[in-house]
Amino acid sequence: MLLVYASDLAGFGEALEAGVDGDAELNDLLARLLTVVVERRLRRSLSRGYVDRREALPRVRGRIDWLQTERGMLLRRGMVMCRYQDLTQNTPRNRLVRVALEQMSRRVHNSDLAADCRQLAGVLAAAGVVTALPTRAEMSRDRIARHDSDDRLMVAASRLALDLVLPSEAGDDGYATRLQRDETLLRIIFEKAVAGLYRHELHGRDGWRVNAQKSLYWQAKQPTSGMTGRLPSMTADIVLERGSRRIVVDTKFTNALKPRQYGGSGFDSGHIYQIYAYLRSQAGNGDDVADAAEGILLYPAVDEVMDEAVTIQDHRLRFVAVDLSLRSAELRKSLLDAVRGPAATNPD
Repeated sequence: MLLVYASDLAGFGEALEAGVDGDAELNDLLARLLTVVVERRLRRSLSRGYVDRREALPRVRGRIDWLQTERGMLLRRGMVMCRYQDLTQNTPRNRLVRVALEQMSRRVHNSDLAADCRQLAGVLAAAGVVTALPTRAEMSRDRIARHDSDDRLMVAASRLALDLVLPSEAGDDGYATRLQRDETLLRIIFEKAVAGLYRHELHGRDGWRVNAQKSLYWQAKQPTSGMTGRLPSMTADIVLERGSRRIVVDTKFTNALKPRQYGGSGFDSGHIYQIYAYLRSQAGNGDDVADAAEGILLYPAVDEVMDEAVTIQDHRLRFVAVDLSLRSAELRKSLLDAVRGPAATNPD
């Protein structure tokens, strides 16, 4: 369920009955998700798109590039430099999918799953799709039509596989353990999944607005010349708003409680300072919503499920730990209750 929400695939839940064992390796889960959606897309022919080409031809096609024609003295050889658009299956979205399949085929532990990835990559190769990761600019220009939900599904799954697997591998200095790499992946998945769940389940419903990775700004005045660009940036994981209510959620993939030096346990002071800065930096500027904003530090439950709260300077701070081992429906409910349940309401 977390993978589905992390990749913005929640709208395609009925297409994702992949039958993966709950004890499967993380990379295997990612690969199975990818192969299911690609197989679904290949039941019809791959989408085509127009690409810009420039080529010296013996006859005119498209528009003539007179400057390059004269510069290359092409007319003497009976050629002209032409610029035209060609219909092809070698589109940025299809290249993204092929790269994701080939990368996952080398990382999965299940040999049958690896073979499925290679077989699907071969189908794309036979259609003329090359192994070249598209740039962000290319992907932004490759607009997916509103009716082409299968392509949107395939691209979302490919991006999830590449975003969550390749950066961790590329940044590996050779000393990171598998546990450290897995923890990095799980932290990213947890953060993305919580934001995806709130965006899919709450945004636009009952007046809720959900913003993920929202930039917050310091109310800085009269800075000296040496301050330019030196204040740290602030980016809240999730900001939810409904009417006069604002909730800033910060996800932490770690234990909510830390052992103290002289015995016992307590909340991480750094986490508290961070959420406090998110809230107080926006207050005191004539905005009643910001003055009473709530903060939630959201953790996976390690030793205990919790929902504790305290009010500090008119801001309700909550410390919530959810059990990730719950069934999907129960986990979804616990995450939603964390922001819309009665415990989130400021007491009198």
